[in-house]
Amino acid sequence: MSTSNTSSMDPVLDPRAAAELREKRKKTIESSLSKRHRKEKVFKFFGFSAVITGLFFVALLFGSILIKGLPSFWQSSMTVPVYFDPAIITAGPKPLQKAGESPAHYQERYVAWQTDMGMVDWDALLANGLIAKDKALESKRDDLTSLYTSSEAYRLRDMVFADPSLVGKQQDIKILADANVDVWLAGNIDRSLPDEQQQLSPEVRQLADQLKAQGIITNSFNTSIFSNPDSRSSPATSGLAGAFMGSLFMMMIVIIISIPIGVASAIYLEEFAPKNWITDVVEVNINNLAAVPSIVFGLLGASIFIGWMHLPLSAPLVGGLVLSLMTLPTVIITTRASLKAVPPSIRQAALGLGASRLQTVFHHVLPLALPGILTGAIIGVAQALGETAPLLLIGMSAFVASVPATPLDQSTALPVQIFLWQGNELRNFFEGRTAAAIIVLLALMIGLNSLAIWLRKKFEVRW
Repeated sequence: MSTSNTSSMDPVLDPRAAAELREKRKKTIESSLSKRHRKEKVFKFFGFSAVITGLFFVALLFGSILIKGLPSFWQSSMTVPVYFDPAIITAGPKPLQKAGESPAHYQERYVAWQTDMGMVDWDALLANGLIAKDKALESKRDDLTSLYTSSEAYRLRDMVFADPSLVGKQQDIKILADANVDVWLAGNIDRSLPDEQQQLSPEVRQLADQLKAQGIITNSFNTSIFSNPDSRSSPATSGLAGAFMGSLFMMMIVIIISIPIGVASAIYLEEFAPKNWITDVVEVNINNLAAVPSIVFGLLGASIFIGWMHLPLSAPLVGGLVLSLMTLPTVIITTRASLKAVPPSIRQAALGLGASRLQTVFHHVLPLALPGILTGAIIGVAQALGETAPLLLIGMSAFVASVPATPLDQSTALPVQIFLWQGNELRNFFEGRTAAAIIVLLALMIGLNSLAIWLRKKFEVRW
């Protein structure tokens, strides 16, 4: 018995050998730990470097956009005391329909009055207003019309159309400087270039510098970039109002169509659909659709909504439908992920207390998944807001000089407007304006993502 126990025991080591073995094991462990710590430090270093590098490039991108775009929110302008001189506005008062006069005859007189109003020398009123600020400008009257953008004369005409009582009165009116004048005064063109390479004549350039020095031309906040649509005849008045309304209509359509359908589809697939090969095929296709390039959805929209259904070209309705198709897979996937994140114990407890499957989902599971659903939906809408390629294929790259009143009116969108402005031939002026439009678009997208974060924090439930 004792022999068996002795043979099963490890041989007794010499104390000196045992100490050497312990020392060897200690060094091996220390070496292993040191190697692991070095690897951990190297990994942390590269991870931290990657984060810093990423933040550097993001800061570089945003910084370059802000440096180029922020100055475009201020534009050269003049506040001119315009006297609506009856000696110049000789078209007479707005005609009124006489008793017993036929509508056709009244319309004929009204059209004749409009024609006479169109023949008025509105530029003379603006020139007179500038000369009133400095009498010495009388000798340069012919050059004054080159200082302001051409649409300002038409604005005076429209003001008298809307309120004929202005004739004979004086009113201070803020007018925008011409785009080339703004570029010259802002220093966005090389002043040392020869005259044949300058957009303005030497006389107009000298006059612009003179009025700038006198304080007649000032740099003021440009509200027209938010209130005006795009313009080719008067680039200085080009704005984002038409593109903004087009994007707004499209986002409303995306929210109305994509989010309810996407959330309902995700709830059915996750909570009610039987697990068989049909649902597997549906799930695989939804995941594949989320990875399809956006331009493919544009081709689909052009083929179905325009080619087959004959919906209006360049309409926010078509753009909203195309973006809804593109956003739908994202909403479904994020909603299903939020539903899966709800612990199974919530469902089991509700069913155990006698709740039906429908009550369990809508009274217990869905409220807990709401933060993730809202986050996914808003991020999907923000992604749709920045899409350009599918909108180009349905004609939303066309020039539209009006603000859409309904989703059926022709329109463009903010990212498409950026695309159009960056290719404008008046590059010195529109380069900054393009960056300003990017700032507006980024502000909207950051706002939507901030809303998603806030909603997630507000409705988040910890268990």
